[in-house]
Amino acid sequence: MASGKSKSAKEVTSVFGTLVRVAEPEDTGGPTCVRVKTVKKSGKEEDVQEENGVLFWVNKSGFPIDDKTWDRMWDHVARIHPDGYDVIHKVRDKKDLPSVPIPQPPTNFSASVPISERLDRIQNYMRTLQYNHTGTQFFEIRKNRPLSGLLESAKEMIKEALPIKCLEAVILGIYLSNGFLGVERFPLSFKSVFGGNVHRHVVLGIYYAGSYGTIGMSRREDLMYKPVTFKSLSDLVFDYEKSYNKFMHDVKKVKVGMPIPHDPHSYEFINWKAVTVSPNKMTKKEMTKDLEFMAKEIRTRAKSWTITLHSPRKSSVEAPRDARTSLQQATKIYRAHTSIPAESGTKKKPQSTGSSQTTSTVADSADYQLRI
Repeated sequence: MASGKSKSAKEVTSVFGTLVRVAEPEDTGGPTCVRVKTVKKSGKEEDVQEENGVLFWVNKSGFPIDDKTWDRMWDHVARIHPDGYDVIHKVRDKKDLPSVPIPQPPTNFSASVPISERLDRIQNYMRTLQYNHTGTQFFEIRKNRPLSGLLESAKEMIKEALPIKCLEAVILGIYLSNGFLGVERFPLSFKSVFGGNVHRHVVLGIYYAGSYGTIGMSRREDLMYKPVTFKSLSDLVFDYEKSYNKFMHDVKKVKVGMPIPHDPHSYEFINWKAVTVSPNKMTKKEMTKDLEFMAKEIRTRAKSWTITLHSPRKSSVEAPRDARTSLQQATKIYRAHTSIPAESGTKKKPQSTGSSQTTSTVADSADYQLRI
């Protein structure tokens, strides 16, 4: 630390945002200390400045980046670049720079493209966006938002083409795989410990044609993409545990969520934790039993696609109780606000003394009720 009164790097980060560490010239790749210099600006405000080019802010003022932050970043580049300040005149002051190519998302698949190839294209598209190592949250992703709101964030990811993290990759994968017939998606989350630090990770689980796999983003290739070749959900989870152990991570918990609807306008919330297993507290047999219980629900959802598509009258999938209740309530409210009573739909024999106008009124009311 630069002084005894300075805050630790962790405390400062929690207040301001993300710090970017730049290696000093004499750094040979080994661990170094991050020195923070705290400068009092007023009674309440504090500013953190870089010391010897080691540390500087990139998102203290938020996004888009303000002019002051841009100037500091370019000044840092000029001090560490071999061309010095000439690079600023070549790049920053040039008006006719070529536009940065934006990766095109894989959409509008033809029916002849296999599901495995579609998932490969989605995963490769995520790789072109690259993993977000900056620690900056570019997109507003909150797990407690409805599905339709989360998918709006996926459109922003495609538009901005910025690096993404694991949670953004799950939302993007849901958006790009919507409408894949027979494919069920579900969140698969991991909690691991390495060096005393807790790490959390999430990928998008995929079920198709009796096999399981995942798509997503991670620093490690083994912890994001798994081809849809695993014959059971437990085999998939155990393979992830093996990959974690390869990187010296101790897996504490694995959470499997409920299947995610394919309706992009759905106001449902994603169920992130339907079943939780703990490798350190449960045997392989106990974990397999719990995971296969969840897998049964996923397989049932996948079967309902085929039943509903080919034989809707024979479908065993019934509307949820909440949906039926909502429909009944809506019908009652509608009838209460109309001038036509519910009994008007029943046919009555007209009175012999009545005019033809009475018969016409009853018939029109019956037709109106049928149109409703």
